[in-house]
Amino acid sequence: MPAPLELDDDRLLPVDPTTRAIARDLYAAVAELPIISPHGHVDPAMLRDDAPFSDPAELFITKDHYVTRLLHAAGVDLAAVGAGRTTGADPRAVWRALAENWHLFAGTASGYWLTHELVTLFGIDVEPSAETADAIYDTIAARLAEPAYRPRALFDQFRIDVLATTDDPMDDLAVHAELAADETFHGRVLPTFRPDAYLDPAAPAFRTNVERLTASNGTPVDDFAGYLTALEARRAHFIAHGAVSADHGVVEPYTVDLADDEAAALYRRAVAGDLGAAGIRAFRGNMLLRMAGMSARDGLVMTIHPGVHRNHSTATFDRFGPDTGHDIPLTTTYTQNLRPMLEKHGLERGLQIVLFTVDETVYSREIAPLAGFYPSVYIGVPWWFLDAPDAVLRFRSAVTETAGFYRGSGFIDDTRAFLSIPARHDMARRLDSAFLARLVGEGRISRAQAERIAVDLVTTVPKKAFKL
Repeated sequence: MPAPLELDDDRLLPVDPTTRAIARDLYAAVAELPIISPHGHVDPAMLRDDAPFSDPAELFITKDHYVTRLLHAAGVDLAAVGAGRTTGADPRAVWRALAENWHLFAGTASGYWLTHELVTLFGIDVEPSAETADAIYDTIAARLAEPAYRPRALFDQFRIDVLATTDDPMDDLAVHAELAADETFHGRVLPTFRPDAYLDPAAPAFRTNVERLTASNGTPVDDFAGYLTALEARRAHFIAHGAVSADHGVVEPYTVDLADDEAAALYRRAVAGDLGAAGIRAFRGNMLLRMAGMSARDGLVMTIHPGVHRNHSTATFDRFGPDTGHDIPLTTTYTQNLRPMLEKHGLERGLQIVLFTVDETVYSREIAPLAGFYPSVYIGVPWWFLDAPDAVLRFRSAVTETAGFYRGSGFIDDTRAFLSIPARHDMARRLDSAFLARLVGEGRISRAQAERIAVDLVTTVPKKAFKL
């Protein structure tokens, strides 16, 4: 007899019956509110084209490195689950690899999301396993052929109000323009300016990227002033297409204030391929600071998510490429690293900076205190390895006593896995309701305060943090 696949109505809510009752009421008030997703990685062409999803494997597995990395850790070849550059993987075989290893996901955030998706969207009521794999695959595949399971229909079903994508600075944003002009599509899909590959001399295609950038501005590749002007022009292009934020994925949030002539000298050496490690770090740090200055002037919210060693496994990167599950967290420090930037721009009215981390130790020690003083600094919610139930509750405990509830970003799903968006936001709403219910039960806030905060965390807070 296959094991049942179930979702408890009170999942993630407190076990104590008194607190659970409060949490139920708080959650009920927010459960159906629209989703604001101001940072993610869904391909906008999916919504423009509105083509049916090809198969369950593509939908649930091949593009979700949360899933593929854990299977890889258990000895499953990434090629067997269609990861990265893999071509020709049999979708049914990919699905079977997940089903046969379903037990590995018990207690994980990805297991929780997958269960939510299978039960709520497809009515699956038995656990994936070697015995049930084909039947579940066939059920999902049949549903994907129905109009109700095409991307736009699901977008509406998910009640997504705002969805931000992540885009290369040289993208013409034609897809976003088409979506904005399409009267049959009622969502708001916003581009996000992601300039990392144009600011980091260690990036593999830095010279090529900068050549394209400066050519768009008609200036020589080694002209630092022209380089800055070109970046500003591309930012303006994004703003004209609805962008509200610029996203910076850096190794460390190091900033340094350099005079124009010093920065120009580093830049010329960078495009010549003549910078050592110290010069690369200085150039990165100065450009992160200059990006804050641009955000203060043009209004793009600056999000910073540092502290990840990208492509930790060289052999895996060479075979499968990036974003295939082997990005590993590093220790992060903000207080000293950001001081030059905050000294120069931190009190400017036009600047809003959202600080994310995958190093939990920095929440109470640095991020919450910074956001508790600087009007420009907001607390990024748990991201990537930390967007999991217990980590979210630890986050709330770590930052709330210092900075309260209104200095945050609102929940960020940061996902390529489109179907997981409602599961992730629902998880966050349940956990926030649980945390607020505890504070009410302990007499630390009133019931009325908790009711207002629960709603604000999914409406007012993200709208303010991202200027929506």
